[in-house]
Amino acid sequence: MEDIQQKLKVIQNKLNITQTKLADRFGVSFVAFNNWWTGKSIPRKKMGIMIDDLFLEVTGQKTISSDKLIVKKQSLKKKSSGHKSVIEEILQNKDIYDEFVLKLTYHSNSIEGSTLTEGDTAAILFDNVSLPNKTLTEQLEAKNHQTALNYLFDYISKKEKINESLILKLHSILMNGIRSDAGMYRNHGVRILGVSLPTANYAQVPDLMKSFIPDLENDNNDIVSISANVHSHFEQIHPFSDGNGRVGRLLMTAMLLKANLAPAVIHQQQKQLYYTYLFKAQTKNDQSQLEDFLCDAILDGFDILERTNK
Repeated sequence: MEDIQQKLKVIQNKLNITQTKLADRFGVSFVAFNNWWTGKSIPRKKMGIMIDDLFLEVTGQKTISSDKLIVKKQSLKKKSSGHKSVIEEILQNKDIYDEFVLKLTYHSNSIEGSTLTEGDTAAILFDNVSLPNKTLTEQLEAKNHQTALNYLFDYISKKEKINESLILKLHSILMNGIRSDAGMYRNHGVRILGVSLPTANYAQVPDLMKSFIPDLENDNNDIVSISANVHSHFEQIHPFSDGNGRVGRLLMTAMLLKANLAPAVIHQQQKQLYYTYLFKAQTKNDQSQLEDFLCDAILDGFDILERTNK
């Protein structure tokens, strides 16, 4: 029984949801779920299998079937074919444009530790409000991310190449006024907090980035697979002193838009899952869960594009 309790706690932590929502996920009452949580009762065999299955999924131990991924990718292709130009739709509709700027800025910065709420972020981005109870750096990070997205959307609309110059430019915008090395590769070693994953030797970063660039213009039809591969490699290289996660997600946005897909909206509530699947792709040569995760994030982006997000 202790094993079930431990698994439920891991699942809740990874999904970052309340016990009530987790009970809903299993289709049981809160009372029944709470009895499992406290050890007062044991789930039936079928429910135990569901718990084990979800535990394997959220801890990165489960391999997503190729059939499941194919179905999701086909769904994305169908969505894409229904939009002549995703980037033009974004640029021509202010409400959609602003929603992407808000969601991508809020969630990307929150993943990196920003304490700004979505409401705080909206006030800073669209009302130019200065919040006395929040740090200047956090507020500048939000404005800089907005500027980076403005630049990126315009850049992609002009059908420019996704290259090293774009990567350095995005970093220079994001870190403007925050770091003196904005727009420059790091010249020292770094560690990725929370995981045992070696990053590239700083002396090798320029060469690694140059060899990495051809993947950005890969015209393979499976853009989700390419994006997942590029993102996991970029984050492992960790070319900058700070801002690697945000630049990496902006780079992925560029690749998806160029393939006429909506930007992937990776919610800060899914941070632990995102990191788990990213780490698995980097260490186990298995990016199936990361691809599955990105498919869902892109579908969330299409919800914004089609004004169906709630």
